[in-house]
Amino acid sequence: MAFYPKLEETIIKAESLTIPPDRLETLRPLIEYLQKKKSEKVTAHLNFICTHNSRRSQFSQIWAEVAAVKYGIDAKTYSGGVEVTACNQRTVASLKRLGFQMGAFGRENPTYKIKYAGGDEMIKAYSKLFDDPANPVDGFAAIMTCDHADENCPFIPGAEIRIPVLYVDPKAFDNTSEESSKYDERSLQIASEMLYVMRSV
Repeated sequence: MAFYPKLEETIIKAESLTIPPDRLETLRPLIEYLQKKKSEKVTAHLNFICTHNSRRSQFSQIWAEVAAVKYGIDAKTYSGGVEVTACNQRTVASLKRLGFQMGAFGRENPTYKIKYAGGDEMIKAYSKLFDDPANPVDGFAAIMTCDHADENCPFIPGAEIRIPVLYVDPKAFDNTSEESSKYDERSLQIASEMLYVMRSV
């Protein structure tokens, strides 16, 4: 897969980051789940869930798909929340800065067409509930990316496993001088971890 040049630079940077030991332990159940699916020769379905499906779960779905493509892992990625809002504009801006090409249609809750290479590959991103018709109804891993959703959704119907992989919300830096750098920092952390996960499978 020939990723866009800027995105390839971001991937190289993400893979150079050091993942702390406690985070490696956090990621272990996800790696084991993917290894199990690989041994069974079936596609792994990963649904990344956060309250508003606007920041961390969007980053996670997108980077997990890129990482799966890069390392040839048979996985499909999804995302959802417990409330419908919109994919945050700061999330979109960060993805563009890091090398994705994006177009959008719709107004209140736009659907973004996200491309990472020159072929037909594309990710559709928009805010939706975790049980949206676009997402799997059973046989998937529910990967909780924020503590609020993890605490307030103790049961995800149809999930065969629930894996907390929690991230700090960059929303705390909205409308500050650090906004762009903190969104990029969180996106890179998620990229680093999803690349590690897929590389380890």
